[in-house]
Amino acid sequence: MGAYAYVAPQSVAECISVLTEHAQSGEPAQILAGGTDLLVQMRSADASPRTIVDIKRIGETNRLDIGADEIYIGAAIPSAALYENQELKGLLPGLIEASDLIGSTQVQGRATMGGNLCNASPAGDSIPAMIAVGAVCDIANTDGGRQIAVEDFVTGVGQNALADGEFLLGLKIATPSANSRDAYLRFIPRTEMDIAVAGCGVSLTIESDGTCSAAKVGIGAVAPTPLIVPAAAAALVGTQLEEAALQAAGEACTDASSPISDKRGTAEYRRKVVAVLCRRAAAIAQSRATGG
Repeated sequence: MGAYAYVAPQSVAECISVLTEHAQSGEPAQILAGGTDLLVQMRSADASPRTIVDIKRIGETNRLDIGADEIYIGAAIPSAALYENQELKGLLPGLIEASDLIGSTQVQGRATMGGNLCNASPAGDSIPAMIAVGAVCDIANTDGGRQIAVEDFVTGVGQNALADGEFLLGLKIATPSANSRDAYLRFIPRTEMDIAVAGCGVSLTIESDGTCSAAKVGIGAVAPTPLIVPAAAAALVGTQLEEAALQAAGEACTDASSPISDKRGTAEYRRKVVAVLCRRAAAIAQSRATGG
């Protein structure tokens, strides 16, 4: 490992100042939230010197609010803490299940959904689930901040939309109604702690007559970035999720995919699997939304 500096800002303004100063001087700086990806990268892919900017002491990054209209999840909150929150699990079961898939139990004590998003892996488990629930990134900068939908945040493999001097404060999610719920499923070669061959998050709103009135579908590990699939959602809305509707939604996910072949599966296999995951996740979300 190389030589590193470390700083732990106490406020948003201080963190922005540190990041801006480094950007202007050309000196590398990298955010530390949980560190579960960062530390691995420093020991393997990129050991170049830099300043580590630890955001865990900033109040806003540890904020967890569950309001009547909006839920806020700070970027530095560990996945384990989210999983232990029963109210949050009840409202966003798929998202919390996806967060709980990030590494082992020990890793989840440090890993964060915000870090999983910023790491920008095509196979990041929490990202399709975030897309499905309509999560919005709350980004801090010198201009008072900005917001961007999660599906627009990841711009490439290992790349995100953050500009110099910016960092992710947290995620904003509209509080789901009683008849809206989500689900996330992935397929991995092993039973635990592996990288997804494909993943799919689905959020549905189901009316009293069983009709789906709103839907969002996100997929991962089947393209250079996690994707929102409007055609899959459109296939579900207005139906009672009959087999034909589920089949059409799955086919839309297959059509949206542009996967690679690697040791975990061929591109053709990934296209088929993501359709299966979509159908199954939609059925789970339907059951949750109707209290089944």
